Amino acid sequence: MLHSRKPTERDTMSTKSYIIAGAATLAIVGWFAFNSVDGGPDLEAGAVVEESALPSVVVTQVSSELHDVVLTTYGRTQPHREVQVRAKTAGPVVATPLVEGRTVKAGAVVCRQDMDARQAVVAQASAALRKAEADLAATRVLVERGFKSGASLNSDQAALDSARAQLSQAQTERGNITMLAPFDGVFTEQLAELGDYLGPGQPCGTIVELSPLVVEAELSETQVGKIAVGDEVPVRLASGEQASATVTFIQSIANTATRTFTVETEIPNDPVTIRAGMTASLDFGMGRVEATPVPSGILSLSDDGNTGVRYLDADNIVRFAAVETIDETDRGIWVTGLPSPTRIIIEGQDFVSTGTEVDARTRNGAVSSRTSPVAATTRIK
Repeated sequence: MLHSRKPTERDTMSTKSYIIAGAATLAIVGWFAFNSVDGGPDLEAGAVVEESALPSVVVTQVSSELHDVVLTTYGRTQPHREVQVRAKTAGPVVATPLVEGRTVKAGAVVCRQDMDARQAVVAQASAALRKAEADLAATRVLVERGFKSGASLNSDQAALDSARAQLSQAQTERGNITMLAPFDGVFTEQLAELGDYLGPGQPCGTIVELSPLVVEAELSETQVGKIAVGDEVPVRLASGEQASATVTFIQSIANTATRTFTVETEIPNDPVTIRAGMTASLDFGMGRVEATPVPSGILSLSDDGNTGVRYLDADNIVRFAAVETIDETDRGIWVTGLPSPTRIIIEGQDFVSTGTEVDARTRNGAVSSRTSPVAATTRIK
C-alpha cells in the first residue's frame, strides 16, 4: 500500500530557487534580444557623433609684401695697417722716445741707435769729396794750358763721382740709426729697450693705423653677386656703437675649402674712437623680394623632410607649402613660398595632416563659413 509524502520545507525552498533562476535567465536573454534589435541608440549614437566630428584648428590670414632682404654676417674690427718698425743697421739702442698707446705722426722717432764711428766715416767721405773736386779743377786748368791730356779729365771726374757715392753711402748709414714711424697711427708696443743691441731686420716697436678700420666678411657664391664695391653697409659693434662701412674689396677667387669670397669693408675712425679687435655685425642688403610674415612657432616638417607651413584652401582642406626663411624681425619670420593671401594654421597644425578637412576658427574665435557648430562643440567636449 502506497503512502503519499508530505512536502518538506527544504523541497519548497529548492522549488523557489529554480523559479528565480529561470526568471533571471529569461530577463538576461530578453535584454540582449532587445538591444540586438534596437541597436543601443544611446551608446552608438554618441560614437557616431565623435567619428563624424572634424578636427579643429585656429587660423589667421596673411598676405605677402615687398621686404628688404638683409644678410647679417659677423667679423672683427682690424687695423687698416700694422707694421713693426725694424732696424736697418747694427748697433745698441740709445733712445726710445715714444709712449705705448699714444698717437704718433709719420716721421716720429721710434728708436735711435748709437752713432758710433758713423759720423767719422761721414767726415772722411766729405774730405775725400773735397779733394776729388780740387783735383778735377786743377786738371781742367792744366788741360786748358796743354800740360795734360784730355784723358786726365775723365780719370779725375770718375774719382769725383766715386767720392760723392761714398759720402752718400756714409750719410745713409748714419741716418739708418734712427727708426721712424712710416705713417700716422698708434704706437702699440715697445719691442726694444734702452741698451738692446739690434741687428738689421730686428724690430723696435709696433705701429697700427686705426683710421679707417677694416671689417672682413665671408659671402657665398649666391650672395657675393648682390653687392658691389662702394656699397654702404650698416655696422653694429659689441659695445653698442653703430657705424656705416663701405665695401672696398671683393675677392675674385673663392676659397677652395669653403667656396666663399672674402669681402672687406672700411669704417671711418677719425678721431680714433673705435678700437681694433671688437666684434662687429654687418648688414648686407640683398635686394627686395615678395615675402610673408608668419609666427616663428608654426614651421613644421613634411613627410619628405621639407620645412614649411600648413595652411587651408577655400574648402578648409589642409595644404602644405615648403618655404624658405629670409629674415627674422619683431613681426616674426619672413618666408617665401606661401600663396597670397592665405589662411595659415597657427594652432593645431601638429595634429592635422595634408588633405584633411578641418573646422577652422580665426584668432578672435569666430567660426569660419564652413565650420559646423555642432561638430566644433563635440570636438571640445
